Amino acid sequence: MPAPHLALPPTDRVLSPLTGWTRAHWEALADRQLEALVPYATPGLAQYRLPGRTSWSGVVSDGLEGFARSFLLASFRIAGARGEVDPRLIERYARGLTTGTDRDSGEAWPELTDCSQQMAEAALIAVGLHETRPWIWDRLDGEVRERVVDWLWGFVGRRTWDNHWRLYQVVAEQFLASVGAPYRQDDIDAGLDRIEDWYVGDGWYSDGEGRAFDYYNGWAMHLYPLLWSRMTGGEGGGRGRVYRDRLAQFLAVYPQFFGADGAPVIQGRSLTYRFATTAPVWLGALAGCTPLAPGLTRRLASGAVSHFVERGVPDERGLLPLGWYGTFLPMTQPYSGPASPYWASKGFLGLLLPADHPVWTERELPLPVEESDQYTALPAPGWLLHGTKHDGIVRLVNHGSDHNSPDRAPEDDPHYAKFGYSTATAPESGTHAWERTVDGHIALLAPDGTASRRRLILPLHCSGRKAASRYLAQLPGSETEFTIETTSVLRGPWEIRVHRVRAPAGVAVREGGYAVAAEARPTAERGSGWALARTADGLTSVVVALHGWDEDAGIAREVEANALGPHSATPYVRCAAGRPGGSGVYVTLLALTRDAVHPQALRESVSCAVEEHEVRLAFPEGDTVSV
Repeated sequence: MPAPHLALPPTDRVLSPLTGWTRAHWEALADRQLEALVPYATPGLAQYRLPGRTSWSGVVSDGLEGFARSFLLASFRIAGARGEVDPRLIERYARGLTTGTDRDSGEAWPELTDCSQQMAEAALIAVGLHETRPWIWDRLDGEVRERVVDWLWGFVGRRTWDNHWRLYQVVAEQFLASVGAPYRQDDIDAGLDRIEDWYVGDGWYSDGEGRAFDYYNGWAMHLYPLLWSRMTGGEGGGRGRVYRDRLAQFLAVYPQFFGADGAPVIQGRSLTYRFATTAPVWLGALAGCTPLAPGLTRRLASGAVSHFVERGVPDERGLLPLGWYGTFLPMTQPYSGPASPYWASKGFLGLLLPADHPVWTERELPLPVEESDQYTALPAPGWLLHGTKHDGIVRLVNHGSDHNSPDRAPEDDPHYAKFGYSTATAPESGTHAWERTVDGHIALLAPDGTASRRRLILPLHCSGRKAASRYLAQLPGSETEFTIETTSVLRGPWEIRVHRVRAPAGVAVREGGYAVAAEARPTAERGSGWALARTADGLTSVVVALHGWDEDAGIAREVEANALGPHSATPYVRCAAGRPGGSGVYVTLLALTRDAVHPQALRESVSCAVEEHEVRLAFPEGDTVSV
């Protein structure tokens, strides 16, 4: 059966000219996912034990995860319909709450302990109970309510991980407060106070200490404080107003992260949560603070969700696999179990808005990239976004997020360490490919070909169409660090990277472009100082040497290393070892496009003059840019 793997209502091209989706499509998708889980429920419905790789927390925790994350989806569906749903849906989750909190049931949920995975799931259960209070909580037997309170009370005074997990404690204990149960106000205040240390401005939080910027900013750091505010029924001492103002700032640029085909930029961890990328736009409408027109809110959310549905998510079973489209474990984390993707339930927040709300009744409006070429500088995370109208691709140039914490040794991760991410490509994350780390990276190469890693990223500048950063490269087996400073300049689908490299003599230097991936093997071309990889549908990645490189260029091919297809290819340029030294200035033009590209013409048309402290780029139209 070809995708989509579920029955959907007829499209409405008058109300939704860009996606065809209406509220009925969202309800049908929610219902299909919820019904598909039933065969995997334990007898008492307290756990959903889905097929797939077990997380590091074990099968019982994974089963709880299946209950909690799908309960969140069920709660939005139930509350959004004011309880007018199939009564079996309400009964399933009421019974699961009864069984899961019964220590003698054989399906009991693990107790909450310091930094335990069940904290994440308990927070979702608390949110779900709050939203469905008239239909589930108020109808539970008094003894069951006491058991639920006892289980959630395990949060009180407990230690959580020092990142967005602090907010799990906040919403869980606020729910306890809302039902007259014991809680500790100090826990709530401490969690909300702590996130102030991570707020860096313009609507951006780091997820904990360091520079951890990704989709957790929207689906956690903004989400939980405003859900907490919703639970309090007021401003929460003025905090609610602050959280709404910050979300409004974030949402003002958030549509820039989505391509014309609905795809979000593929960057950061937990990407298997997929639909959750839509949570902050619905949240803005729900909290009454969004700067986005109602038609743009729905277009972004429906476009993102339909992007996955049209590509087979959920799958033939109605399940969300661990991956991006199909199963692809290299892009997941050890904490990801078979039910982890159901964090996607957060993307259904919009169902809490009534059917006559403008986000459901007003005509869809186009995304920014559908209207014109876009350039957006985000100094807080250190990112540049550039989208091109003619092919609908959005690219993210990373000069600021490395997901490293000051209290541990720095590591690199393919979803943070690259210079370039996009809505049309994914980083090479298979083990062998990650060891080679060709795509989106400038590396010093040891004699055996082992590459230096981009771990800690120090942002230097980000404004207009330029951003710059520094990283310290280490050759394998050496404690010596060598500085690589990079400035990116944007122009249409092009990015020009200017690198100032300090390295010992005899060290090779290599830079790779975007990795393109598909079912079929991408074609490749190479010439003097350039290389190109192209998929069958025309997605093309190009690197062109403008200064400092040898004529050496090539294609790095991988198999089963990329979330977007089994065959992937990355063009690269190289400066071989044996030169007087690896130090110097290297200038590269990179392009990712669905248009025709002629690398040799680009090399001949974009000139590069290098002086001691300046690089001057001259473009075919006659204008120049200095770095």
